[in-house]
Amino acid sequence: MEGRYVSQKISRVRWRPVSGSSLQVPECFATGSWDAEKNKVCIWETINMDISETDQLFLESTKPLCEINHNGDVMDLQFLDEERIVTASSTGSVIVFRHRVNNQLEHSLSVTRQWERAHYHSHDSAPCTGLVCNGPEIISVGEDGRINHFQVDQKEPIRTIDNADSSSLNAVIFLRTTEILTVNSIGQLKIWDFRQPGNKPQQIYSLTGDRVPLHCVDRHPNQQHIVATGGQDGTFCIWDVRQGSIPISLLDAHSAEMWEVHFHPSNPDHVFTCSEDGTLWHWNASVISPDLPSFLQQGRRNFSLNASVSHVDINQSLSSAWLTMDAAKGRVDIDNLLSAYVLSVNSLDVMGEHLVCGTDAEAVYFTHNLEL
Repeated sequence: MEGRYVSQKISRVRWRPVSGSSLQVPECFATGSWDAEKNKVCIWETINMDISETDQLFLESTKPLCEINHNGDVMDLQFLDEERIVTASSTGSVIVFRHRVNNQLEHSLSVTRQWERAHYHSHDSAPCTGLVCNGPEIISVGEDGRINHFQVDQKEPIRTIDNADSSSLNAVIFLRTTEILTVNSIGQLKIWDFRQPGNKPQQIYSLTGDRVPLHCVDRHPNQQHIVATGGQDGTFCIWDVRQGSIPISLLDAHSAEMWEVHFHPSNPDHVFTCSEDGTLWHWNASVISPDLPSFLQQGRRNFSLNASVSHVDINQSLSSAWLTMDAAKGRVDIDNLLSAYVLSVNSLDVMGEHLVCGTDAEAVYFTHNLEL
């Protein structure tokens, strides 16, 4: 992977969505910073102008297009559409930015909507820790245990669930149009249905034993019942929310906090995780032989993983590979994409063969040649 120094610790990085074919190369990504006197949201352009034989993008082919100051640390960042970006702030605010390009091809970012103190304690603000967007809808969660449901064109929240959780909510995803899933700091997953009144979740899932905080969550792009989480102890968990209340598998992973987990959007047998320990892992769960019910992989690195599996069905489609681990012990091919790195890798995003990540070394790293 190649890197670029960006003069700020990167807390979040996201590719800008592309319209049309999924094979289209993403041209821009956004970053958000943290731990600075003046934090920023920036838009960067990648230019395919100096590609080596390994198809890596070099430093000179990435340039900043525009930036804007951000009040507080950027705790989360998501694209609402191709023009608008939503951020979660450590000040408790949720902010919508618009990326504009004028006739002279000058780029700018401006604030178009801000919900101040969306998250707060009785006497002070509370960090907004995570958000998710679906069309015009925005869901935010925070350290105050509150869930907000916004419409981008409305000044007030559509709904707020106060005291949704007694602990900090750390991340949120949509499961369906009216259902969200949250993870919290005591190792629980909770499903919420916005069609139901009150402040009680529809279902609760939890890790057994110690209540280890969960920091991140992602949903399988094709099968919404398959969910991946990562937490304080670096453990990578796969859940099937259709059955039971505990994970399908717990996989020994990073040696420190796992900050983000992402299924590949079009090849979900591949998952990417990043950690405080300075690693960026590519997990490959493709089943290479229909005669084997396990993950027996002959690849760059093979890690034996202790797994608790409710069932094995070797006839499942490859998109269900995460549920076909051998009941006693499985193997999955894992490749550390930043093998020589030491500082925290805080965020990553993947689109097609293109991956970008942000770090505490005030640098972003990227490749346009993922092996899937």
